[in-house]
Amino acid sequence: MPHQTDPVEALFERSGDGPLAGIVIADFGRVLAAPYCTMLLADMGATVLKVESLDGDETRSWMPPVFEGASTYNMSINRNKHSIALDFRDEDDLAIAKSLAAKCDVLVENFKPGGLVRFGLDYDRVQLVNPDVIYASVTGFGTAGGADLPGYDLLVQGAAGLMSLTGDADTVPYRAGLAVFDVFTGLHTCIAILAALQHRMKTGDGQRVEVDLMSVALSSMVNQTAAYAIAGVTPKRIGNEHPSIYPYSPFPTSDGNLIVAIGNDRQFVAFAELIGAPGLSTDLRFLTNQDRSMNRDELRPVIEVLLRAKATAEWFRLFRIAGLPCAPINSVAEGIQFAESIGLEPIVSVGRGEKTQPGVKNPVTFSLTPVTYDFTPPGLDDSGDAIRAWLEQ
Repeated sequence: MPHQTDPVEALFERSGDGPLAGIVIADFGRVLAAPYCTMLLADMGATVLKVESLDGDETRSWMPPVFEGASTYNMSINRNKHSIALDFRDEDDLAIAKSLAAKCDVLVENFKPGGLVRFGLDYDRVQLVNPDVIYASVTGFGTAGGADLPGYDLLVQGAAGLMSLTGDADTVPYRAGLAVFDVFTGLHTCIAILAALQHRMKTGDGQRVEVDLMSVALSSMVNQTAAYAIAGVTPKRIGNEHPSIYPYSPFPTSDGNLIVAIGNDRQFVAFAELIGAPGLSTDLRFLTNQDRSMNRDELRPVIEVLLRAKATAEWFRLFRIAGLPCAPINSVAEGIQFAESIGLEPIVSVGRGEKTQPGVKNPVTFSLTPVTYDFTPPGLDDSGDAIRAWLEQ
């Protein structure tokens, strides 16, 4: 008979020795920010035990699109995990949740502030039985005056000011095309957990880590929020243009658009030469980047006329030869195809054996401890029995 892997051993069995091998993460997160964080850690070798309600993570029902009847949204942030479904209102299930919190290295949660207190799963109670735990809390608007506000990405895009910057000057504000602050918050939480693990390795001390979408949003808007914080300037919507660099936007070609990103004066000299107007780089109105930014209304129509002379693909080829920054405006499908064309291999096979599915590659490459894609996103409570058995050991 073929060897049957012990279900408990299967929780920890990976095809490689990732940098976080041996770290056990109790994932009490749901929707996007926290699950994205824990998936990245799982790709790096951590064992992630995903705690779900009996109905499952909300994103299981976020459809379409679907793959084999399941939500691709949920799949995009839950590979390499093991699911256990628990009802905290049930005494036995709550005991299991507490056992998991007591035994893990890292606990990640994104309940409303104070939401886990009534279950005895808040940091103060968990650290009493697990003093070296890294307890990471993700909220929408922090734990002070905004504690009661639901933490949805769209709300933060509006409240933080990003929507006021997105769109043309004469249009209504727009959201970004993805839940950008959820993703950024997941990344910041991941960074914080890794830093806390490093600190624990040196001192043996666990600690609480807190990240909120609003603070992440204000930090991630970098030059835009700094403009107000430092100089008292409130940025405005200017469409696809940059407030401080020019030319740095899409321009029409004979058959579409080409993004031009000229970041310094040297590049502008080469750009002017390439498009057939070398005199632009010696024109006092456009001599420096500040000049070009201030006089963009005079420079824009000149560039537009010249770039309309050729197709996007031809300009892209010429810019690439000249080493000048440019890009086409692709669809998502074309973006993946473009990444494939330059050797980035963006699509990976997730899972092992007969149970595999496509997924998007983790963007980090390690020379010694590569990321792995061993487990497809789990079905609800797929590993419930195995996790219970591990907790009883």
